[in-house]
Amino acid sequence: MNEVLILYYSQTGAVRDMAQYIARGIEQVPGASARVRTVPRVSTVIEASEPSIPDRGAPYAELSDLEECIGVAVGSPTRFGNMAAPMKYFWDSTGALWMKGALAGKPGAVFTSTTSLHGGQEATLLSMMTPLLHHGMLILGVPYTVPELIATSSGGTPYGASHWAGPDNDKALSDEERRMCLALGRRLAETAMKLTR
Repeated sequence: MNEVLILYYSQTGAVRDMAQYIARGIEQVPGASARVRTVPRVSTVIEASEPSIPDRGAPYAELSDLEECIGVAVGSPTRFGNMAAPMKYFWDSTGALWMKGALAGKPGAVFTSTTSLHGGQEATLLSMMTPLLHHGMLILGVPYTVPELIATSSGGTPYGASHWAGPDNDKALSDEERRMCLALGRRLAETAMKLTR
C-alpha cells in the first residue's frame, strides 16, 4: 500500500474529526491508505510536558512518517490566522529532510478549523503551505468542481478544507464540510498515486 500521511494537531477535536474524514477520502482510492499522526502540545516550560506516547488518538509523528509517505495532509486549528505552535514546532524540526530534498515533488494539502466565522481560516491554510513550499512539495486545494465549495454556509475554501466550530467549539462538521474533507483526501491520494507511477 502507498500511504498518505495525515499530520494534524487538535485541541478540541474538530481538526481530529476532519483528519478522519480526509483519511476516509484517501482510503477510497484504490492502492492508497492513510497514515494518521498527530503532534504533541508544546510547553512554555523547558522540560518535556507530554508523554512519549499519547494517551489516546493517533500516535505522534516522526520525521520518518514524512519521508515514507507519498503525500501529506497537514491540519491545525487557527491561531490568529496562523497554524498552532505545536504544528509550527514540528515543521521547525524538519531541516534535515529539507537538506536532502526528501519531500520535494510530493503532493501536500492543508485543512483547518476555527471558532469564529471569520477567524483567519484562509490565512491559517496559507501559513501551513509555507513550509510545504519550502520543502518543494506540490500544493493541492479544493477545486470549485467540488459542488459543496459553492454551496457551503459554514467552512470551505479553495485553499483547503475548513470547518467553523462555533464560539463554544460545539458545531459538528456540516455535511458540506465532511464532503469537502473526503474530496480533499481523494484528490490528494489520486495525485500521489499518479506521481508514484
